[in-house]
Amino acid sequence: MNVIISAGGTGGHIYPAVAIINKLKEKEKDLNVLYIGTHNRMEKDIIPSLDIKYEALEIYGFSKKKIFRNIKNIFLVIKAYNKCKKIIKEFMPDVVIGAGGYVTMPVILAANKLGIKTCIHEQNSIPGKTNKWLGMVDLACISYENSRKYLKAKKIVYTGNPCGENAINAKKIAKETLGFKKNKKLILIVSGSLGSTTLNDKFKNFLHLIDETDNFEVLYITGKDYYKEFIKNNKFSKSVKCVPYLDNLSGFMKNVDLVISRAGAGIISELLALEIPSIMIPSPYVANNHQYYNALDLKEKGVAILIEEKDFDANLVYLEVKELLDNNTTYIRMKTNLKSLDLKNASVAIYEEIKELINNE
Repeated sequence: MNVIISAGGTGGHIYPAVAIINKLKEKEKDLNVLYIGTHNRMEKDIIPSLDIKYEALEIYGFSKKKIFRNIKNIFLVIKAYNKCKKIIKEFMPDVVIGAGGYVTMPVILAANKLGIKTCIHEQNSIPGKTNKWLGMVDLACISYENSRKYLKAKKIVYTGNPCGENAINAKKIAKETLGFKKNKKLILIVSGSLGSTTLNDKFKNFLHLIDETDNFEVLYITGKDYYKEFIKNNKFSKSVKCVPYLDNLSGFMKNVDLVISRAGAGIISELLALEIPSIMIPSPYVANNHQYYNALDLKEKGVAILIEEKDFDANLVYLEVKELLDNNTTYIRMKTNLKSLDLKNASVAIYEEIKELINNE
């Protein structure tokens, strides 16, 4: 089986693509995969490090403010589209898969033009602009039933997000290796794969409230670009540890009692898979406010607390956390609700749909 897959920009797009590739490798012994991504975003480093063949496109997202860059980008999109047609003709894929991000647009359009079967995976409750626009695809695999009404693919199937399986299969990291105590509960605070300067500013006050008398400790992940600035002139108690990034975060999450995070699709799929209650603070800066609707879905399922960024108050969040982790009935109910969710084996479901798509000539 020859497969081209494309995704870019953030871990929320890239890691589902990797999960799909891993399942394809497991099921198809003669698999030949090519990944098409951007020339300057995180996938350009992640994908080659996984020994996956990689082709880069110079392409940028369109901006409401940067008019001259948009004009340049029109020509870059055309150039990328033509490059993709050439790549596809040479590679001869059985299917082309897009897992989100603007880089997928010329890839899917070129495949469609050449009569190659196409599939997209949507991680969010409200699809991104690119996936909304790619209505001509043969198959759309969705992570939320709510996404169905926004897409116009020939076939739309609820599969879930395959990132959850990455988390389940991750090797557990003992929390003691990072200096945390075995007898205290643990909170993970993370702002997505790139970090968030806005949340970092808000959480400084929260972290200063924590001391060694609390029955919990905190691992705070700042994001690589913000770490030095975050710890500058900030001294927290021994119950708080700050790191810029953590390899195998999924493995470490297996120790965690509560996660406070943005409401990106990737982290949500891992929280559900690992059955970890959470406090969601969705980013208001994303397209269509889709993180809010992701978090709202979790709140309605009774597995998370939703706090909008504009309502964030360090003292109130601190009190909420203390109450939740003190054998609170709300926390116990959240754990029970997480266990009762009927989570699909997403990567298997996606593989089976792709296999059916290829076989239906």
